Amino acid sequence: MPQTKKLKIEIIYDIMLNVLVKLGVPGEEAKICADVLIESDLRGIESHGIGRLKMYYDRINAGIQFPVTKIDIVRDRKATAVWDANHGMGQVVSHKAMATAIEKAEKYGMGSVAVRNSTHYGIAGYYASMAIKKNMIGMTFTNARPSIAPLFGVTPLLGTNPICFGAPSNLEFPFLYDAATSITQRGKIEVLDREEKPTPPGWAIDDKAQSHNDTKQLLVDLTTKKASLLALGGQEELLGGHKGYGLATIVEIMSAALQNGSYMDDLLGLENDKKVPYRLGHFFMAINIDFFVEVDEFKRTVGDIMTKLKESGKAPGKEHIFVAGEKEFLNSLKVKNEGVVINKNLQKDLMTMFTELSLNQYRNLFN
Repeated sequence: MPQTKKLKIEIIYDIMLNVLVKLGVPGEEAKICADVLIESDLRGIESHGIGRLKMYYDRINAGIQFPVTKIDIVRDRKATAVWDANHGMGQVVSHKAMATAIEKAEKYGMGSVAVRNSTHYGIAGYYASMAIKKNMIGMTFTNARPSIAPLFGVTPLLGTNPICFGAPSNLEFPFLYDAATSITQRGKIEVLDREEKPTPPGWAIDDKAQSHNDTKQLLVDLTTKKASLLALGGQEELLGGHKGYGLATIVEIMSAALQNGSYMDDLLGLENDKKVPYRLGHFFMAINIDFFVEVDEFKRTVGDIMTKLKESGKAPGKEHIFVAGEKEFLNSLKVKNEGVVINKNLQKDLMTMFTELSLNQYRNLFN
C-alpha cells in the first residue's frame, strides 16, 4: 500500500455511492449524500469528504444512524417548518429542508426550516449553494457533539457549530462563508490523526487549561470531556474569545430552541456508556433577493464589495487577498484535473469497507 495515492473525483464519487448503497441507503438518497461529500473534496475541505465515509459506515453499523431517512413534519406554516429526521442521513434531510426553504421563499420572500433528531450533514456550504443557484441568499447552522468550552471554562459543552452564509455575485464565484465557530473543527483533528501530525498550539486545551497537542489522545479526551477545542479568539477576551463563544452559543440556540431539539450534553452520543444517536439540530433559511431588489443589482453590489476587498492594499509579502468562497472555487478547478490525495491511513479505512461490504471491484485500487 503506497504512502499516498491520488484518485480522480469520478472514482471517489463511485466509491461513496457504492458504499452508501451497500449500507442500505436508497439509491437517490445515496446520490444526495455522495454529492455533498464530493463537494467537500472538490473544495479542498479534507475533513468532510471521502475521509468522513468511514464515520457514517461505523455509525450505521452501530445502529445509531439509520440508512433510510424517515422525515416527520412537526409543524408547517406559510414561510416556516419544523421537521424531525428520526436519526436518518443528515445530508438527505438537509437537502430536502433547504429545497423546501427555497420553495417557501419563492412564494413568501423568505423560507426557513428547522430540523431536529438529525445526524452529521457534511459541509454547510453545500446547502447555502442550493439557494445561491436559485438567485437567493442561503444560510444554515448546525449544532454538533460537545467540543468547545465556554470562555474561561475547561468543559466542552458547545459543538464546533458552523455558521454558513452564501450570496450570489457577478464574479466567477459567489460569496460563500462556511466556518466553524471554533478555531478548528473536530474533523481537522481527525485529518491530523490520519496524517500522524501533532495538533498546533492554541487549538485545544486539557482540563487544566493547558495546550493539548497530542492529536490521537485529544480525540479520545474530547469524547471523555477531558479536553476542549477553543472558540474563535481563544482563551481570553483580548483577542475576541468572547465573540467566538457567543457565536457558538447563537448556533446552539438556532439549532435546538426553534425545533424543541437536543443540545449540549444531549448530543454526546452516549448514555450510560452506551452509544446512542447524536440527535443533532439544523436550521436553514433562504431569502428571495427579488423581493428586495433586482437580482442583477444585488449581484453587482456583492461583486463590487468582493472586488474592492480583493484589490485593496496588501501586506508586505502577501500577493493575494481572498474573499470567502474564492479559495474553494480555485481548489475545485485544480481537484477536477488532479484528483484527491488519499493517505495510507485513509486507504486502510477504505480497504476495510471494501472488504466487509464485498466491493471487490476496488480490491486492487491501492496496489
